Amino acid sequence: MKVLVIEDEPELRRAIRGYLQEEGHLVESANDFPSALERAHLHAYDAMLVDITLPKGNGLDIVRAVRKANIACGIIIISAKDSVDDKVLGLDLGADDYLPKPFHLPELVARLRALVRRKQAGGQMAITIGNLKVIPEDKRVEVDGKLLDITATEFELLLFLVVNKERVLSRSAILEHVWGDLAERMDRDDFLYAHIKNLRKKLASRGAAELIQTIYGIGYRISDRA
Repeated sequence: MKVLVIEDEPELRRAIRGYLQEEGHLVESANDFPSALERAHLHAYDAMLVDITLPKGNGLDIVRAVRKANIACGIIIISAKDSVDDKVLGLDLGADDYLPKPFHLPELVARLRALVRRKQAGGQMAITIGNLKVIPEDKRVEVDGKLLDITATEFELLLFLVVNKERVLSRSAILEHVWGDLAERMDRDDFLYAHIKNLRKKLASRGAAELIQTIYGIGYRISDRA
């Protein structure tokens, strides 16, 4: 899961980021309105945590801008403002959830997981393509009903392909989604090719190698069509 934390309080921002990273998630952050809005438009995230009160702007305007741009990601508002009006307005603007401060980090992570699971799987508990089944909540992959042993990174890569079934995904879109800012410092093509190769090898061991298709000059897609 790739998360953007928009929070101006340094200690809370570090605490959220550290906790999410310990849970195995990819986390980026912004501490004011301009940088948050820029990141929201330039990068793809599974979810955003948005504080309402920000330097140089208002978090609700970020929610408004993200939804107006049809950016597909989950949004949870986090704010010390325990105001019904703020909560109602945020949800009306397109936020998916509202969590007042102070909150417990395990609850925040649980809400994030539930939100991203609903969005990624379209409400489904499992996504099936051919003989491949991906269960996002359990981070589990099965082929013909048997567990496939893959790494956490391979799971995120496979999940991104699966939730975009039949869509051609560019190499840059895949790298940014799975590795975030780290992708800018990589030998991009070779790095992604190596992970795709390893994933295909594991799928091939269970008879599902042909699901990941190379679209030459562009990127990859997953499909059960020839």
